[in-house]
Amino acid sequence: MRLSALWSQLQQRELVTRNPWTGWNFENGQKTIRRSWTARELALLASASWHSTSMPEQTFRLVTRIAAYSGMRLGEICTLRKEDLQTVDGIPCFLTRPHPETGCSPKTDAGTRMVPVRSKLIEAGVLMLKETTEGPYLIPGLETSKLGVRGAALGRAFSLLKTRIGLPAEITFHSFRHTVSTQLRNANANIREVWIDRLFGHEASHKSQGTTTYLTSISTTNLRQTVEAINYPTANFRGVNFKN
Repeated sequence: MRLSALWSQLQQRELVTRNPWTGWNFENGQKTIRRSWTARELALLASASWHSTSMPEQTFRLVTRIAAYSGMRLGEICTLRKEDLQTVDGIPCFLTRPHPETGCSPKTDAGTRMVPVRSKLIEAGVLMLKETTEGPYLIPGLETSKLGVRGAALGRAFSLLKTRIGLPAEITFHSFRHTVSTQLRNANANIREVWIDRLFGHEASHKSQGTTTYLTSISTTNLRQTVEAINYPTANFRGVNFKN
C-alpha cells in the first residue's frame, strides 16, 4: 500500500508511466468474523473468576452488563459522564454525545443519541452511580491511558479473560452489540427496524427524507420499548451485576 501511494505520486508527476503496485492484495490470513454470544458462552463469562489487577471486578461487571442490555460500544460506555445520565420524558437515558474537551465524539451524526436505561440495569443500581461515583465520569474504576483512551485497560482485561476461559476469537467485546442487534431483529413485530437503527446510532436503512425525519422524532417511549425487548436467561448473567 505504501509503495502504491509512492508510485501514484510519481505517476502524477509523469516520472513513471504506470503504477506496478495497483491491485496487489497481501491479506493472506483468514479473516475473523465477529459474532453474537451463545447462551453457553455468556454463562461461562458470568461464572469466570476475576484475576485482573488493572481494575475492580465490579467495574468490569458493570460495563459488561450495560453493553449487554444496551448494545452500546465499549468506548461509549467508558466515556459516559454524570451529565450523560438524564431523565428524558420521564425515562432514564444514557446520552451519547460529543465531549470536545476530551476529544470524545460519536463516529457519525446518528451516533449522537439517547439510549433508555433497561429496567434490569436500574435494578442493578446503575442510577445510583450519578451520586456515588467520584469525578466527572459515570463509570468508576477506569483510568485514561497515555494515548487518552478511557477504558483501554478494560479492553485488555476482557481479552485476557476470554483467552483464559477458552472463548473463541470470534467473540470480542463488540459481540455484545451483535447479540443485542440479533435479539431485537428477532423480537416481536412491535419493534420496528428504524427504532433499532436509532437505538444503535445507525444511519437509516432507507435514507429517504421521510425516514430521516422520522428517525429524529422517534419517541423515548418507543426506544424504551426497544431496549426492554433485550432479554437473557437469568443463569447466563449470574454474577454480571453491579450492586453496592
